[in-house]
Amino acid sequence: MDFRRFTMTNPTVLFSSIAHEAWGHKITDEEEEDENDEHQIDEHNASIRARRRFRRDFNTLPEKVLLAVFSYLPHIELLRCARVCRLWRSLSQNSKLWKTVFLRPEYHGLHVKNSEQFLNLIGHRFSTSLQFIELPMELITADILHELANKCPNLKYLTLDFSTAMQLHDFYDLNAFPCNLKMICICLSEVIFLEGFMRRIYTYLSSLEVLQIIGTIEKSNEAQEEIYETINISKIKAQTPNLRVINLYGIFFVDDNHIEIIASGCIHLECLALNFCTRVKGTSFKNLLQRCRKLQCLLLQNTGIEDTPMLTADWGSSCVNELDISSTDLTENCLLAIFERMPKLTYLAVPNCDGFTDKVLALLIELGKLTNIRAIDLSNTVNLNYEVVFTLLKLHGRQLRGISYAGNSKVTEQFWINTIKHMRNIKILVIGTPHGWFKKINTRIHIDQILEACAQECQKLERLEIQWDEETLRWNENSSKFIDHIRIRCVKLHSLVLADGEYYELVRSNFERADRQRVVRTTTSDQTSIVGLLNYYNDLRFN
Repeated sequence: MDFRRFTMTNPTVLFSSIAHEAWGHKITDEEEEDENDEHQIDEHNASIRARRRFRRDFNTLPEKVLLAVFSYLPHIELLRCARVCRLWRSLSQNSKLWKTVFLRPEYHGLHVKNSEQFLNLIGHRFSTSLQFIELPMELITADILHELANKCPNLKYLTLDFSTAMQLHDFYDLNAFPCNLKMICICLSEVIFLEGFMRRIYTYLSSLEVLQIIGTIEKSNEAQEEIYETINISKIKAQTPNLRVINLYGIFFVDDNHIEIIASGCIHLECLALNFCTRVKGTSFKNLLQRCRKLQCLLLQNTGIEDTPMLTADWGSSCVNELDISSTDLTENCLLAIFERMPKLTYLAVPNCDGFTDKVLALLIELGKLTNIRAIDLSNTVNLNYEVVFTLLKLHGRQLRGISYAGNSKVTEQFWINTIKHMRNIKILVIGTPHGWFKKINTRIHIDQILEACAQECQKLERLEIQWDEETLRWNENSSKFIDHIRIRCVKLHSLVLADGEYYELVRSNFERADRQRVVRTTTSDQTSIVGLLNYYNDLRFN
């Protein structure tokens, strides 16, 4: 038997087939005796019995092998497999398959209808194997938290989602909480104050290394009259002296006073993410860089940082080598002064940053600040010409693992044909200009040449996004040959994002015929980013 069949791209399809055949075997056992009495058996019946023998052979594999196969299935498929037979039911309930549990249906997790039955599962199904769990609002109760604390001593990662809460459960009798956590993620509500709940758990947070507090930017309007501070960040900081990573995402009430509080006590801080905290101006960064000497990653996307406070910070003595200033209003002069003093960068994201000009990029190249660069995002930088970008890629393209350079209408396929050969180690590539973004594209893009260049030079490519729309791309009946080349040679490619249209359908059907489903996607539903190349990406992930 060929075990490679069980490591295919979509194991769910195989398991559904096996389950169907196993059920068919169960209901036709009695009929098989009658068939044995007959002497005329056609090829169709012979193939049916062969598949049944295959099913029986699968069940005779060692339990360790069976668990390894089942580990590729999402939990919703494990629940379906449990209905096939007793063996599969036993395997599906093995606690080793339930180390990570997602219970938020809106983020593709399981939906728990009965909290009492879930309480029994914690000790029976999860027990000591559980390491990560997400809890929606209806499951954040004193009883469930008690059970997790008592039955799951190895729980390290906990997400508490209060975002849909209109009223909290009663936590008056909450006297136990998981005490070995390394990461806690708290999703805030717009109207619920969490201090009553937090007061009960402060003493259990001393082991935390990663703190994530997710605001309500995606659900509310920043222009609302009153903004409530629904959680006390200063008290959390006082109880968590070992924090390495702090992610405050989209929290309207966070300002520089909160950053000052963090800087005063988190001497081990290595990564600070303040994306979409629009009240942060940068006045706290001077003390932040002085006190947090281990700080290496600073993410400031869509913040309100200003030139004057940014210039007063001592960037020269800092260890910051990963910087994101996407969609900020820093000027060219400010960026020149900051980058001149900063250490060498390994990650830089400046999309939609008008102050990032040719002069700024030329300075970075001249001073050798990009000799260690691994990932760079230059998308939609309207004051940056492609000639300087070409110089960058020619000098440092070989060390790049990811680049996003979209939104420049003057960049055609010839630019990428000339630069792709310098990026042999690239893993993430985002190119093109969506229709009607900035300037109308007057030329047609020969997409076949770009795919051929990627197939020849970028065989480590994992993610590719081409944003040019259907009307801009030029292709013909021979394009299937070039699609074959990138599919065959870029074996690690698991995401190819294209604009919706006829060409997208052609590429998708090509990959699907080769049993590579879910690789080709459309820009209307998927977007590619280089953030996965951040050193602290796994610590910053949520939802």
